Amino acid sequence: MAKIYVVGIGPGKKGDMTFRAYDALEKSDVIIGYKTYIDLIKEYFPEKELISSPMKKEVDRCREVVEIAESGKTVSLISSGDAGIYGMAGIMLEIVPEEIETEIIPGVTASNAAAATAGAPLMHDYATISLSDLLTDWDLIKKRVELASQGDFVISLYNPRSKGRVTQIEEAAEIMLKYKSAETPVAIVRNAGREDEKVTAATLGTMFDHEIDMLTVIIVGNSKTFMRNGKIITPRGYKY
Repeated sequence: MAKIYVVGIGPGKKGDMTFRAYDALEKSDVIIGYKTYIDLIKEYFPEKELISSPMKKEVDRCREVVEIAESGKTVSLISSGDAGIYGMAGIMLEIVPEEIETEIIPGVTASNAAAATAGAPLMHDYATISLSDLLTDWDLIKKRVELASQGDFVISLYNPRSKGRVTQIEEAAEIMLKYKSAETPVAIVRNAGREDEKVTAATLGTMFDHEIDMLTVIIVGNSKTFMRNGKIITPRGYKY
């Protein structure tokens, strides 16, 4: 019986992939993932069998991975960022048979990649919240935004806006403004860690002056977050 790797490929560039992630892909006979993620890594592994699958076919993708492993091949199931953060690790572990060895390989999640380009906004306690309501009830998402804001967490928002979902980020901002100043620094990072990366420093009051879509991660600071030399910093509290 071969092995399954569930791999977080980070932003998708070879230099941003962890050594463990790259090694797992090198050891694999087959690499399978959502089409966009396969496109990100295919130039690095031209000799591998690459299988693309469409969005919203996550369970089918995992079942195909199991079938490939049962045929005797080593297979990597890839996610962008980290496979265990809004990725494929959970589904894979839910359905994989006990007898198939499965290893989760961590990666650089979008919050970390975005934070590094913007400065150091995640230096203190933070919450990561996806605004996609495809799998989570919107009222529950709003509750999480409310409580994280009330607790003065830095908040990293995934999936802030799509073509069919445009008002959620506006509702989230209204909730945050109940507890956070309009001058709170905000990092708006599109395509974090990729070739066409765009980083914008804004505030909670001006964030809608800038492009926001599904490829964007938004990091909203806490009450201590500030700007210095064009970088967003959330202090840990060290004395100097």
